[in-house]
Amino acid sequence: MENEQKTLLLDNLIRAMAFDRMMLRAIYSGSMVGFYHEGGIALAPGVAAASFLREDDFLAPHYRAHGLAHMIAKGIDVTSYVAEHMGREAGCCAGRSSSHFSYPESRIYGSSANIGANLVTSLGYGYAAIYKNTDQVVMACTGDGAYGEGRAHEALLMAANWKLPMVFWCENNGMSQYSPIEDIFPKANCSDLAAGYGIPAKVVDGQDLIACGEAALEAIAHARRGDGPIFIECMTLRAQEHAVGGLNNEGSKARDAELMAKWKAERDPLELVKAALIDEGVIDSARFDRMNEAAEAEAEQALESAKASDKATPAVDELMATVYADA
Repeated sequence: MENEQKTLLLDNLIRAMAFDRMMLRAIYSGSMVGFYHEGGIALAPGVAAASFLREDDFLAPHYRAHGLAHMIAKGIDVTSYVAEHMGREAGCCAGRSSSHFSYPESRIYGSSANIGANLVTSLGYGYAAIYKNTDQVVMACTGDGAYGEGRAHEALLMAANWKLPMVFWCENNGMSQYSPIEDIFPKANCSDLAAGYGIPAKVVDGQDLIACGEAALEAIAHARRGDGPIFIECMTLRAQEHAVGGLNNEGSKARDAELMAKWKAERDPLELVKAALIDEGVIDSARFDRMNEAAEAEAEQALESAKASDKATPAVDELMATVYADA
């Protein structure tokens, strides 16, 4: 990987983590109208997934951190992302969706809290690419929980049958809301499913930003060549509760606090990549500090701009337009 690519990954991770912290401050201060699922130390895979996509490639972000890392790396308007969470007219969906999003200009067509649903819609984007004879790639990102859903198997089967240019990008953080992976999946790796459909697969350390970036580059090249789908699994950890303010349980019992503290102290992907790139001479500490300061300022500016925008005040007719009732 070229130094410029490593620096791009680093910058996008710095920005993603700065925005994640800002979103936490916003929800704790009562500025949001909905809720937030913190990314924490699990944002490196999302950054890597989208940093090397072309503008016309399709992206279906993971639900964790509401697609924040993926979409920042794809180049969305970050102020409209923040404004949407605050119920403002300046939001990407005019403040109507709270935590959901849509950026069609970036080939990001909405989100769903229906786990794994984006794998099925991604089939359509992939089919459109081959039907129109383009070399676009579809990056379909989910967590491990999606592969406990029947639709995930349908997506893998159809993508393999049609040889679609899809990257199945699984961010395995060990938890599906309150269920640990070992309780809902028979093997350690979700990517073991891929072999059954003749899809090549690779497992990488989700805390290693460069390893994730290299896997993304390989996967994107594979799909763009017309070699069909590929499965990448990034092993990470959700080191906090499912949603901010909720329980942090495995079933009815509290999760291992010591394990989460250890990962935060020793496996923070930003600290790991910072040390590696300084050691390689790609950056120095002064440059890292400047990048971090710029990211913090960008996040704060986006928050203040969102706060200054008008609150969403949809008319009654708009609110009732898609509400139905039986007579």
